[in-house]
Amino acid sequence: MNTPRYVVAIDGGSQSTKVLVVDETGTIHASAQRRLRPTESPSPGHVVHPDDDLWESMVEACREALGRFEGDPRHIVGVGLCTIRFCRALLDEDGGLVEPVLSWMDQRVSRPHEQQARVRYVTTSSGYLTRRLTGERRDSVGNQQGMWPVDQERWRWSDDPDAYARTGMRAEQLFELMQPGELLGRVTADAAASTGLPAGLAVYATANDKAVEALGSGLRDDDPAVLLSLGTYVAAMAVGHDANATDERYWTNFAAEPGRYLYESDGIRRGMWTVSWWRDLLDAGQGITDDDLNAGAGDIAPGSDGLFAVLDWLAPGGATHRRGALLGFDGRQGRFHVHRAILEGIALTMRGHVDAMEVALGRRFESVIVSGGGSRSDLMMRILAAVFERPVRRNRLTDAAGMGAAISAFVGAGVHSSWGESVAATVHGADRFEPQPEWVRAYRPVREAYSLLPRHLDPLFLKWQAIAARASEER
Repeated sequence: MNTPRYVVAIDGGSQSTKVLVVDETGTIHASAQRRLRPTESPSPGHVVHPDDDLWESMVEACREALGRFEGDPRHIVGVGLCTIRFCRALLDEDGGLVEPVLSWMDQRVSRPHEQQARVRYVTTSSGYLTRRLTGERRDSVGNQQGMWPVDQERWRWSDDPDAYARTGMRAEQLFELMQPGELLGRVTADAAASTGLPAGLAVYATANDKAVEALGSGLRDDDPAVLLSLGTYVAAMAVGHDANATDERYWTNFAAEPGRYLYESDGIRRGMWTVSWWRDLLDAGQGITDDDLNAGAGDIAPGSDGLFAVLDWLAPGGATHRRGALLGFDGRQGRFHVHRAILEGIALTMRGHVDAMEVALGRRFESVIVSGGGSRSDLMMRILAAVFERPVRRNRLTDAAGMGAAISAFVGAGVHSSWGESVAATVHGADRFEPQPEWVRAYRPVREAYSLLPRHLDPLFLKWQAIAARASEER
C-alpha cells in the first residue's frame, strides 16, 4: 500500500481564514476556520485589517487543523498559501507591519504608493504571510493584481521605468516573484512554534484567490463552463491564453497555472456579504441560520412578490454614486421575501454580467460551475439554474480556493506531475441542478424588469451623492 501524502492548504479570504489538510485524492482529513475581525476605517477611504489579524487568524486555524489531523505529520509534503488579492502590506526594514494590512476595499490600493520614511518594503497579503512563515522576501506573481509594476505577459516585474513611476514603487522595495507551484521558502522554527506546521516544511506559491478558486473548481481553458464564485465578492470567470484580451465587459488577470489567464466579469462587491448581513440583522440572538431562511424563502414564488434587491451595498468602482436598495414593498413581504430577493438579485445581476462577457469573448457557456459558500444552498442553485437557463453544478468541496491551494502544493512537491493530473485527481463533482421550466418562465419577465433598475435609480443616487457632498462641505 502506498504511503499517503498530504498538503496543508491555506485559504485566506475576506471574511475568514480556512486551513485544510488534504491528501492526493482530494480527501479532507482535517480542517479549521477562523473568522477575521471586522475591518476598520481609521479615516475616510481607508479600510484595514486590524492589528495583525491576517497572520493571527492563520496561526489559530493552522494549529486547530493540525491538532485535528490524525495522520502522520511526516507525510505532509508542503503548504499551499492563498490569500486575498488587491491588499497591500507596508513593511519596515525587519519585515514588520508599519500599519495594518490595507484591505482590497481601501482606496489607497488602487492608487500609486506614497513613499513613507519607515516603509522599506511594499508587498501583497501573500508576500507578507510568506515573510512571516518562511523569512523569505518572496511572493507569487499570480497575486500581483491591481497597482503593481508587473509585466503580465512575461510573469515578472516590469523592465519599464514608467511602470514604477505610475505605481509609486521602487524596484528595491518589491519582493522576488515566483511562479505558481514554485517554492516560496520553508517554515522557520519560529513560525513552526506559532502555527504547529513542521519546521522546514516547503511553502509553495499559488496565485490570487479568485484564480486559485477557479483551479480548485476544476475550471481549465478547454472547459465549456463558466465559474460563478459566490463569496464576499461575486464574480464569473473563464480561463484562456491571451494576456492582452481586454474589453469593458470583462478584465484579464493571472490564472493559477503559469501561462494562463483568468477572464473575469463585472461582479458584486458585497454579494454573499449581503446574505450574511440580512441573517445577522434578523438573528439578534435567536439562532436564525441560513438553512432557516432558505427553507422559508423556498416557499416564496419566483420574483419575491415584486420585491427587488439591488446589490450595490459597496458601490462599483466605475459608479461610486450607487447604493444598495430594496424596492417593491407592498405589505405582503416578510423576512423570507427579503432573503429570496437578495438571492435573486445575485443571480439576476450575474446573468447580465455573464451575458455581456459571452458576447465579448465570442463564447457560449454551456453550464455553470458554482463555488463558494453560496453554492451550499440548494435554493440558490435552483434559482441560478432557472435564471441562467442552463445546468448548474457544484463540487464535493465547496471551498474551491482551499482545493486550488492544495493542487498548487501537490504540483510543487511533485506528487502530481502536471496541473491537469492534479485537478483530475482532486476535484470531484457532486450535484447538478437542471433548470425547472416553470421557474425559467417565471424569471424571464423578472429579469427584464430588473435590468431597468439602474436607469431609474442612477439619477436618484447621483442626486443623493451631491446632497451628501454639500452637507460634508458645510460641516
